[in-house]
Amino acid sequence: MKLTIIQTGEVPLPLRDRFGPYRKMFETMFDGTGQGFTYDMVPVSDGAPLPDPGELDGIVLTGSPAGVYDDYAWLDPLRAFIRDAYGRKTPMLGVCFGHQIMADALGGDVRKSEKGWGLGRHTYAVRGRPGFMADAPAALAVACSHQDQVITPPDEAEVILGSDFTPNAGLAYRNGAALSFQPHPEFHDDYTLALAELRRGKAPDEIVETAISSIATPSHSADVAGYIGQFFRGR
Repeated sequence: MKLTIIQTGEVPLPLRDRFGPYRKMFETMFDGTGQGFTYDMVPVSDGAPLPDPGELDGIVLTGSPAGVYDDYAWLDPLRAFIRDAYGRKTPMLGVCFGHQIMADALGGDVRKSEKGWGLGRHTYAVRGRPGFMADAPAALAVACSHQDQVITPPDEAEVILGSDFTPNAGLAYRNGAALSFQPHPEFHDDYTLALAELRRGKAPDEIVETAISSIATPSHSADVAGYIGQFFRGR
């Protein structure tokens, strides 16, 4: 199965030499599931044209420094692409900004949250159990880095992951072929720490320090990656 990575952002320039291109994080994550995926990449934020979603096996929408409220020329075509993919039931995953733009395109409300920065490893309660998450524990701890949130999910979505800070952190859509998460299962701990440090001066120091100490919490990123792999294979 080929996953087409719709890249909507890149690793921040100060971290790029150390951590490489963003797509590799997703490829490494999916390779770890043992599902034998192959990959294509469309850098839509760099102006690459979007493919026909009806010709794709699976879609991955990445994180981005962009917000759904920004005025980039590629955002409206991406919304149309998401709606087309959803209507065709092309399997589709959104992560962080991908989670937000899917919700926005499909009728939800996405905004910069008054709660501020979410950084480091957050713990989310499992609030729904689609088949591919049938054996999930009661809570999952996964890295995050965001200010924007899905405030109101689309009517088509069921909340499957949430916390007090991020109530709508995971959404499974009613067409059975769309899934999204606010946190980043593709992030390794060294990148999560470097990204938190990079936020100094933007996020309050106490938020950054809490993010750094949160890495001591055991990660469930590999488990979430496994659920995502089963989601795609089950389609």
